[in-house]
Amino acid sequence: ATPTLLAGDKSLSNVIAHEISHSWTGNLVTNKTWEHFWLNEGHTVYLERMIGRSLESEQFRQFKAMGGWKDLQDSVNTFGANNPLTNLVPSLQDVDPDDAFSSVPYEKGFALLYHLEELLGGPEVFMGFVKSYIQMFAYGSATTDEWKNYLFTYFKDKVDVLNKVDWNGWMFTPGMPPVKPQYDTALADACIALSQRWIKAKDSDLSAFKESDVKTLSSHQIIEFLSLLLQEEPLPLTHVKKMQQLYDLNAIMNAEIRFRWLRLCVRARWEEAVPMAMKMATEQGRMKFTR
Repeated sequence: ATPTLLAGDKSLSNVIAHEISHSWTGNLVTNKTWEHFWLNEGHTVYLERMIGRSLESEQFRQFKAMGGWKDLQDSVNTFGANNPLTNLVPSLQDVDPDDAFSSVPYEKGFALLYHLEELLGGPEVFMGFVKSYIQMFAYGSATTDEWKNYLFTYFKDKVDVLNKVDWNGWMFTPGMPPVKPQYDTALADACIALSQRWIKAKDSDLSAFKESDVKTLSSHQIIEFLSLLLQEEPLPLTHVKKMQQLYDLNAIMNAEIRFRWLRLCVRARWEEAVPMAMKMATEQGRMKFTR
């Protein structure tokens, strides 16, 4: 456990769902070597989002998947699109697995499983496979080839569909996946609209923004709003200061929001944000917030 999960509004409970899911995908069934780490994390993200689907809605699962796709893009951009460490199944010969750590096994793995879910009949059908895979390899370890062979065995009546999957593109090619899922954007539309307003705004337009802009957004949507801004060129310092004046994001202790907000401030070269960013980087040791 980590104190960065204590957001005060239960909005980071998905991490608890993720770690509980590791009881099955990661502990009961383990990747045989670190090259196959995606078997642990891709399946666990898939189960985490299926739990979110049960607690919230299918739209919520789709919304979280969209955020995961952006995290994957960030990792690919950081490593470089041609870096073999962005392969779903990388070669780790003479490589420290910690140096290869990123969102790739999590989000590229999830994207593959979601793609297969769409091809093979939907979430209920694919969950049948996930449960069967766990039962087949329980108390043991698995490689990607063993997982794939079992997938073909389980869906023996849909081998023609599976043969059309670009397995080399998914598994052994660096960069983004060969297929981008078409996620439902219903919960993201408000985030996209607000982020575009800030991106396109001139200094003379800043008076049009209101404190109420974010009042109806959930914590998850504020995270998405900030993530969208981080994908663009740095905002002018005037914009970031206005955002703080209206939305008071400095006061939010949700670690996922704070992490993105402070990066936005630092990119805008707001010197007042540097001590806050240093404090966040040193007051906790969670890898995703310190690397």
